[in-house]
Amino acid sequence: MRLSRRGLILGGSALLAGCSSAASTSQLQLAGAVAPTLPIVPERARTAHVQMADAGTTIDPHGIVRPDLIERARAAMDVHGHKISKRDRMYLVDFQKFSGEDRLYEVDLEGGWVTAYRTSHGRGSDPAHSGYAQQFSNRPDSHMSSIGAYATAGASWGSQQGPNVLLDGLEYSNNLARERAIIIHGADYADPAFLARQGKLGRSYGCFSVSHADLVPLRERMGEGRLLFAMI
Repeated sequence: MRLSRRGLILGGSALLAGCSSAASTSQLQLAGAVAPTLPIVPERARTAHVQMADAGTTIDPHGIVRPDLIERARAAMDVHGHKISKRDRMYLVDFQKFSGEDRLYEVDLEGGWVTAYRTSHGRGSDPAHSGYAQQFSNRPDSHMSSIGAYATAGASWGSQQGPNVLLDGLEYSNNLARERAIIIHGADYADPAFLARQGKLGRSYGCFSVSHADLVPLRERMGEGRLLFAMI
């Protein structure tokens, strides 16, 4: 597989670790966060939900994604325009939602459609394993998820996690993503069978883990230079 120069500049971390950590400073807390009552998740796992926008309509006409998440992401795309070279689609993560629900969205900015997937959060963000991320950090060894704007940096392969998508953090809240080896990768604990057994996804070390099946289209379509924006 041919990797871009950008994908090769890993400092060894993503190739060796997948969901490991490294150095930083800031930690973001959802003050006074209390895990809401867990929703009942059907035993039979759902497939990724796809909605198509009618021709000529606005982005996400069916309201799958929180409007404020879309607005914040589009503002981040403008702020980080020099790093976001491709604007045909963007990727959003809604960390307010339960881990067993769809909360990773591919938003087509040309056709308006939205495809929804599930993704895990870091174990440090949810120490009690409630299924809700409650705190976030860019700190090394925190095993927490990080919020903010990322630029996708292309498909890669790691010795521990296998096929993945690299990410570059663009803000103080996530700018050590590459050193921490925060990536998008497939994981057994994000597969439908795990959800059917446990009623929620397992936790990562801060990576955006997805099911092995969902990683295939995501890895192909994310590419380089697209926005991923995670928010609570």
